[in-house]
Amino acid sequence: MSAHAISADDASDRVAVIAEKIRAGKTSLGIEFGSTRIKAVLIDDEYATIAAGDHAWENHLENGLWTYPLEEVWAGLQDAYASLAHDVLTAYGERLTRIGTMGFSAMMHGYLAFGADDGLLVPFRTWRNTNTHEAHERLSELFQYNIPERWSIAHLYQCVLDREQHVPRIAFLTTLAGYVHWKLTGRKVIGVGDASGMFPIDPRTHTWRRDLLSRFSALPEVSAQPWSIEDLLPTPLVAGQSAGNLTAQGARLLDPTGTLLPGVPLAPPEGDAGTGMVATNSVRVRTGNVSAGTSIFATVVLEHALGALHPEVDLVSTPAGDLAGMSHANNFTSDLNAWVKLFGQFAAAAGVTLDTGSLYGTLFRTAIGPDVDADAGGLLNYCFYSGEFLAGLEQGRPVFARGPESSMTLGNFMRAQLFGAFSPVKIGMDVMTKDEHVAVDSLVGHGGIFTTPHVAQKILAAAFDTPIKVMATAAEGGAWGMAVLADYLWHDDVSLAQYLDDRVFAGAESTVEVPDPADVAGFEAFFARFMNGLPIERAAVDAIGLEDR
Repeated sequence: MSAHAISADDASDRVAVIAEKIRAGKTSLGIEFGSTRIKAVLIDDEYATIAAGDHAWENHLENGLWTYPLEEVWAGLQDAYASLAHDVLTAYGERLTRIGTMGFSAMMHGYLAFGADDGLLVPFRTWRNTNTHEAHERLSELFQYNIPERWSIAHLYQCVLDREQHVPRIAFLTTLAGYVHWKLTGRKVIGVGDASGMFPIDPRTHTWRRDLLSRFSALPEVSAQPWSIEDLLPTPLVAGQSAGNLTAQGARLLDPTGTLLPGVPLAPPEGDAGTGMVATNSVRVRTGNVSAGTSIFATVVLEHALGALHPEVDLVSTPAGDLAGMSHANNFTSDLNAWVKLFGQFAAAAGVTLDTGSLYGTLFRTAIGPDVDADAGGLLNYCFYSGEFLAGLEQGRPVFARGPESSMTLGNFMRAQLFGAFSPVKIGMDVMTKDEHVAVDSLVGHGGIFTTPHVAQKILAAAFDTPIKVMATAAEGGAWGMAVLADYLWHDDVSLAQYLDDRVFAGAESTVEVPDPADVAGFEAFFARFMNGLPIERAAVDAIGLEDR
C-alpha cells in the first residue's frame, strides 16, 4: 500500500474518531465576542480545535458613545455558530445536535443596564468610552483602588452624577458576556475575572469587596437611589463552578434551526482578559500574558498587592480568583490595519494580488529587516483611534509624524507602526516592573498579530525587555481559551493551574524570543520620543473633529 493511501486512511480514521466524539458530546464550545469579530471554537477532549466559525462586526459611534446594538449581538452570535455548525457538517458529516460543555466570553467592562422588565434602558456602552473620567477620579480616591474609566461601576456612577433619567429604573447591571449567558441560561452570574472589571473583587472570598460596596452605597447621590448596588450586580463564580444549563429558549437563540439540544452545562461567562490567561497558561503567580487585538493588555498574576495606588494599572482577577495587575490600552491594531489595507490597495492597483496573510507578513518582516534603524529612524506613529487613559487622552486621532531628517523607509515606517502600537501598554507595564518591582517569570503573547513568525514577538520582547513566548495556540485566542474553561467543568477536582499544566499544555509547542539589546535600546529611544511628542496628539484632537473626513 502506498504512503499516500496510508495517509488517506489515517485521515479517514481521524474523521471517524472525531465524528464519534461529536455524537457522544465529548466536545466543548467556546464563543468570544471580540471588538471586531465574534469567534466560535469547538474543541475535543484532547483540546484540539475540530471546528470554528466567526462573524465580523464593528462598533458604532452614536451620540458620542461607542456601542453595539443588541440585535447585532444575536445576529452575530447566530452567524458565528451557524458557520461552526456548517464546518462540523462539512468536515465530519455530523449535524451538531449535542455539545458536551460550552461557555461565552467577551470584551470586558462597559455598561449594560436593564429595567425590572428585563428591557435595556440605554444603548450598550462599551469599554471604549472614556466619558467617565469624573467617576474614575472620585471612585479611585474613595476606594483607594484604581477604578478605570472602562469599568462598569465607573459607567454607573457617571450616570448617577449626570442624573441620567434611566438611573432610578435600573434593576440589573452586567457585561456583554454576562448578558449573553443570562439570556441562554436564565442565570444572572458572571465569571470572577469578568466580574473584576465591573467592581473590585476580594481575592480571599472571590466576590465583591464588601467594604467598598458599603463606601459606594454611602455616597449621598447613591443612597438617594431606589436600588442597592449589591442587588444590581450579578453573582461572581470561579472557574469550574456550574453556571447553569442551556435552556430550550437559549438553544433556539443560539441555533434558530432547532438542531442543537438544550441542557448543555455552561461555564461561568468570562472576560477576554481571563480567556487570554487560560489560552497562554498564565494563571500562576509570576506568569503573565499580552493579549493583542483591537485593544491590548498586559497582565501579570501578582504575588502580593501593589504598594501604592497606580491609575495606570488595573487590578483584576484570574478565572480562579487570584489577583493580577493589568496594563490596558484601548488602542492597538485599528490604525495598523488601516495602513496595511492602504498598502494592499496599492498592491492591487499595481496588479499584484496578495492574500491577507502574505500582505501582513511581507510588511511586518520589513520592520525587522537588516537595513532598518533600531529606533525606527526618527519616525513617530500614534495609533489612537479612540481616547487613551494611559496617555491622558479623552479622545484619539491617528497621527503619523516625522522630522525632515528622519529616515523614511518602508522598514522604518512599519517598525514605527509596531513600536507605536506597543507603546501605550508599555506605560502601565513599566509602572509594575520598574516602580513596583513586580517579578515576571514568563510572559506569553497571543492574538492574530503573532501569526507572522518572530516579528511582533521580537518587538514586544524589546518593548518589555523580557523574553516573550508564543505558543502554537497563539492565534486561537480567547474563544479557544473559553472552550478550555468549559472543559474544566469536567476536571475541577484539581486547581485550574494544575489542570492547564498537566492536561491542556502538556507537551505544547512554543517559540521564545529573547530581547536583543540593540532592539531594547531602539525601543526606549522611540518610546521617549513617543512620550515627548504627546502634545502632537493632543493638538490633533483639538484640530480634527470626529465628523471630519
